[in-house]
Amino acid sequence: MNHDISAKESLLYRTLLALFVIFLAGALRFTPHPQNLTPIGAIALFSGAIIRDRRIAFVFPLLAFFARDLFIGYHKLTLLVCASFLINVALGLLLRNRRTVGRISLTTLAGSIQFFLVTNFGVWLLLGTYPRTSAGLLTCYLVGLPLFGNTLAGDALYATLLFGGYALAERFVPALRLSSERASLE
Repeated sequence: MNHDISAKESLLYRTLLALFVIFLAGALRFTPHPQNLTPIGAIALFSGAIIRDRRIAFVFPLLAFFARDLFIGYHKLTLLVCASFLINVALGLLLRNRRTVGRISLTTLAGSIQFFLVTNFGVWLLLGTYPRTSAGLLTCYLVGLPLFGNTLAGDALYATLLFGGYALAERFVPALRLSSERASLE
């Protein structure tokens, strides 16, 4: 019986830490930063990988996204950007219980690529900036490449901080370890 309480407490501590870390990273969206060099993609990935309740895992990154957009305003691409972040949460689900540096790196790269493809397609389709031809779509993607570099850099930086910081916390704070991990260390 005591073992079950310990597992529940560990899950609670893990969830609270993850939400706190997501909140802190989300607050960074309010600081000046280069365009697309934000933590939100990594937050979505981290949320999917760490938070056990899938509803919370999908909702919390959106709250971080919408909190800032309340101040800067919404735009025609808002729903596409949100959908892209939800894809990142789904990618994070693939990392559950299998978080390695290699898997996190590949998933972060996949999240950055899908964000670039989805949002630039949205720019081409919805904003009327480029002709709606294959040449216009190609031009849109080529013009967006510098922003892709920022997206990739931001996702890599914040994924490293989020996953790395959380792994350190798990290592040094026994209450954050899963009961199976604690048992193998004892």
